[in-house]
Amino acid sequence: MVMFLFLVVALAVVVAAVTLAVLGGGENGPLPEVAPERLQDPLPLDRPVSRGDVEGLRFPLAARGYRMADVDDALSRLGAELAERDARIADLESALAGAQAARHSMDKHAEGNQQ
Repeated sequence: MVMFLFLVVALAVVVAAVTLAVLGGGENGPLPEVAPERLQDPLPLDRPVSRGDVEGLRFPLAARGYRMADVDDALSRLGAELAERDARIADLESALAGAQAARHSMDKHAEGNQQ
């Protein structure tokens, strides 16, 4: 019984000490406010995003997972890059199809002149 009471008192002392330290009852006052952890290496703004940029992207942890603003910014940037690349690919495919059609037309015209 004495051991149980000792453990209860020791636990109460530890809880009180931690509470006083957190709430500012100690010499140094309350715990200092810490700036939230931010994304250290965001995606580059001066050039297109590469596969290495995406593979190296690490989001800082927050209280309930990742910081939503950092993830949203990265996804928005990746979405814009993909849309730009898709548009560029579509333009190049269209130009290639036009060049192939023109070449095919010229080949038909040349065959007609030979006969």
